[in-house]
Amino acid sequence: MDKQSSGVVPSVLYDERYFLHVCEGYQEFLSGEGEYLSQRLAEALARAGIAPGMKVLDVGCGRGEILRHTTALGAWAFGIDYAAAAVRLSRGIAQQEPEHDRPIGVYQASALFLPFEDRLFDRVLMLDIVEHLYPQELDTALREAYRVLKPGGRIIIHTAPNVWYDRYAYPIVRAIRCAMGQCAAYPKDPRAIIPENLHVHVNEQSALSLWRNLRRAGFREVRSWLSTPPQHRSENPLFRAARWLLFNVPPWRWFFEREVFAVGEK
Repeated sequence: MDKQSSGVVPSVLYDERYFLHVCEGYQEFLSGEGEYLSQRLAEALARAGIAPGMKVLDVGCGRGEILRHTTALGAWAFGIDYAAAAVRLSRGIAQQEPEHDRPIGVYQASALFLPFEDRLFDRVLMLDIVEHLYPQELDTALREAYRVLKPGGRIIIHTAPNVWYDRYAYPIVRAIRCAMGQCAAYPKDPRAIIPENLHVHVNEQSALSLWRNLRRAGFREVRSWLSTPPQHRSENPLFRAARWLLFNVPPWRWFFEREVFAVGEK
């Protein structure tokens, strides 16, 4: 993984093509203009425990579908993103919502300098953003999230891939797949599976590192865990048995599951 500890991924890399053809959940978004969520995003939103009347901030709001679903739960939804394309997409979603007493607020801003007062929000969501922040940026962003949360408020994070998968499991997977003649689909650098990630993924996390980062930012009652969406693959019995073992039994699952979730309270 990238050893650089600071920097900024240029916002121009996050254009509409990125959000509509690369970024997690784009297929579900295109099928219903935000009406449907991917399994990963739906799981993260469910863990947030959003209730009517809450104020919720989506940091890195992307296309805006989380804002739409947050409003549908009866909460006040606010979103920030530093990419101009994301702001346009999210405002488009906000304008499609029927008029009500809870308008969606979308702002162009950095996760490092949230334009909100202290102790304003009940929930802060950071979904598929931490892998795009260099370590020093992530520390700052988590402290900012802590600042704007009310006492007792909760942060919810989803990130992928699990860095332990990329570092330790992927080389094994690649070796097996190459032996099967499938090397073209498994580049040496796992980020290259989605070429855009070579330029925007700079700080993948494990469940342990994410837990430590949240604790360092001041959060308590921190929980982190791994998950993997269903793998609808047609494989022989040996591969099915191996997959079950690697994805369900410690310590193997710590390295082979690819989704990382975490929650923390202020």
